[in-house]
This record gives sequence, C-alpha cells and structure tokens, in this order.
Amino acid sequence: MSEAAAKPRRPWQRVLANLRERKVLAMLLLGFSSGLPIYLVGNTLGFWMRKEGIELDTIGFLSWVGLAYSMKFLWAPIVDKVDAPLLGRFGRRRGWMLLSQAVVAAALIGMAVVHPKGGQILILGIAWEHMLVFGIMATVVAFASATQDIVIDAWRIESADNSEQLGLLTSTAALGYRTALLVTDALILLIAARVGWQMSYEIMAGLMALGVVAVVMAREPVRAQIAVQTQAAPLWTPRGLFDALVGPFIAFVREHRSGAILILLAISVYRMADFIMGPMANPFYVDLGLTEETVGAVRSSVGLIATFVGIAAAGLVSVRWGVLATLLVGAVLGPASNLAFAWLAYVGPDPTSFAIAMAIDNLSGGFAGTALIAYMSSLTSIGYTATQYALLSSFYAMPGKALKGLSGWAVQSLAQGRTLLEGYALFFVGTALIAIPVVILCALLIVQQRRHLRAAS
Repeated sequence: MSEAAAKPRRPWQRVLANLRERKVLAMLLLGFSSGLPIYLVGNTLGFWMRKEGIELDTIGFLSWVGLAYSMKFLWAPIVDKVDAPLLGRFGRRRGWMLLSQAVVAAALIGMAVVHPKGGQILILGIAWEHMLVFGIMATVVAFASATQDIVIDAWRIESADNSEQLGLLTSTAALGYRTALLVTDALILLIAARVGWQMSYEIMAGLMALGVVAVVMAREPVRAQIAVQTQAAPLWTPRGLFDALVGPFIAFVREHRSGAILILLAISVYRMADFIMGPMANPFYVDLGLTEETVGAVRSSVGLIATFVGIAAAGLVSVRWGVLATLLVGAVLGPASNLAFAWLAYVGPDPTSFAIAMAIDNLSGGFAGTALIAYMSSLTSIGYTATQYALLSSFYAMPGKALKGLSGWAVQSLAQGRTLLEGYALFFVGTALIAIPVVILCALLIVQQRRHLRAAS
C-alpha cells in the first residue's frame, strides 16, 4: 500500500488515496464487468420477455439459466489450476478474465440478434424454435459470466496485501458490481424505450470492453502463483487432480471443523428470498402498469442512492460491530424488504410509492449483499481461493436459483380466484417469511464464534 494511502488524516482522504491505486481502480472496473451480465439473463430479461408477451411460467423457467452461477464450483478447479486456452500468456487469472469477457460479449450480441418471440428461425438450413435458440444464447452468457466471477473473486482476494485492503477491494468490487446492476436494471430500460431492446443488448455487449481495460490494468497476483506452484502436483497427475477437486473442500472442513455445515447452511438461505422473487419483479412492474421510463428513472436515481447508502452502512456496521453482526442485520433487511413489493401491489402504479419501494429494496440489497461478500471472503484459503469462493457462492445461490424457476407458476397459482396483483402480493409476502430461518442461522453463527473464541482463550 502506498504511503499516501497509509497515512491520511481523515477517513475520506484515506478512501481517495486508495482509489488512486492501480489495483483498486482495476477492481472497480472488474466489479462492473462481473455485474453486467447477470440481470441481462435474469430480472431485466424478464421485462423484455413480458413486453414481448411471453407467459409468466416461461419467464420463470428461463430464469433457470442462472443456475450456471450456482454450478461454477464444478469447473472452478480448472480455473484454479489450468491456464486459459490461447490466452494463458496473460497469466492464469487475467487470461481467464479475457476469455470469459469475450464469450459474454459475443453471446449477448447473439441474444440481441435472435430476440425472444414465438415461431422459428433458420440457422444453417435448419429450422429452430426462436425461444430455444434465445435460451441457448442466454445459457452461454450465464456460463461465461459465472466463469468470469470465479476468476475475478480469486483475483480480488489474492491481490489484497492484508485484511484491511481486502475490505477495501471488496467494497470497491461491490461498488462496481452495483453500478453495473444499475445500468442493466435501470438505465437499460430508458435506452430500450428509445432505441429498442435489441440495440440495448448490443450496447451492453460493448460495455464488456471495460472489463478488458481492467485486465490490462491489473497485475497477476504473485503470492497466488507461488501457492499454486508449491502446494500440488500438476493437474494431469492423480495427485494433482485429487488436490484440485478435493483439496479445497478438505481445507475448508479442516479450517472450520464441525462449524462448516452451519456455515454452508446459513450461506445457502441468506439471499434465497431475493433469488426466488427476482424473476417476477420486472413482469410485476409491467402488469402493474409502470412504463420503462418510470422504472428506469426511479432505479437510476432513488435506487442508486439507496444502494450506495446500503453498501456504506454495511461497511460502517462491519467496522463497528464485526462481520457477523452485519450479517445478522442483513438477514433481516434482505428478505423483509420484499414486503415493500406486496404493499406496492395494493397501492397501484403510483410513482411515489414505487420510489419508496425501490429505496427500501435497494438499501436492503446493498447492505445484505456487501455483508455476505465480506463474510464469504473471510472464509477462503490462499491457493484454493477460486474454488473455495466458488463453492461458497454456489451454496449461497443454489437453493434460491433452483426454486426461482417456479416463481411464475407460483404467482399464476396464487392468482387463481384472485386478481393477478393479489397473486403477486401473496407471493412477495411468502418470500419475506424466509427471513425467519435466516435470522436463526445467523444467530447460531454468532454463538458458534463466541464458543470458538472462548475455547481458544
């Protein structure tokens, strides 16, 4: 860390000094590149599909492409131990970043060309269903994006010189990630209202170039290279294969012992409420009667401010009371914020009410997301960084993403004998109740930590 960054007089001066560091600026752009694709194959895609008249159950089922993010631990060992094809000369981390970014951009353009609609499309003389080809393109985006997340998370953890800088890089990554979500969750609606959804997706593909700029700025983490070279045999040997596939899990269990199960269980349900309701958020706005302009304007103003407030609040609470206390607060805020959508279903498409709901949702999401990232980052071991973080992030996403494919079916079922908006409201209330087991599990984590500290002393 530079001397200017190490000895500032005031907190805000310290932040500015750190932001002048090359790795911090690269982390900001990498966070943006990481966050850009996720809504384009998730919540925002639901808005586009609903505007095209696609049924809710189809929108829900297509959201299962997001399971790629939950399965990334399966190929994370390859990212940890093998150089990227053709791009290995840039370094293991940087090479995989470049490859995944190129594939994401190409597949986003493919989605724009195909676009969601009924009927068939002719490819190489063969007639294909439009939605099938569109779904394949979305799946390619999801898998390439998940690969990018694996390597960016590893780079973030391995590039930190100490726990303080890890916190800074984590916050910076969250800032870039949330900015990308703003672009793909709000600004894209304003763009689509003017130039159409196809052109909007092509513009998003072009923005992936910011990730390439970040890779050029970034440096390969030296201590990670040393750890990988010294801890195991080559991947193609039996010993190397065993270490790549099983070593990260053994190291995690050895580090956390009996508490490993509780940790994984708590992580797996922490953001479940957001995952389950996510695919229905944008279709809900369409059915409520909100326009792209209204949704985009509120998200890019009120939503942006609330997100940054949530991220900053999580950082302050973490510094004052610790990571686990922050995790507990986020366990309440995250799921409970879904009640704001249930309230909105009853008050109707009032812009002020929508702004209030967005403020609650984005503040809570910013807080809970930052708390979980900080907690998971503290659990990894150098040398197994990519695989262990991918394992943790897969556990945190797998249950919710497995269930979210049924979200459209759930809303339609709850709406039977009621209005569609009443079905939405009941669905949102149901997701908010997930806060109960999440809070209990986080409380148990705190109890476990106190027992461990007493045993150690």
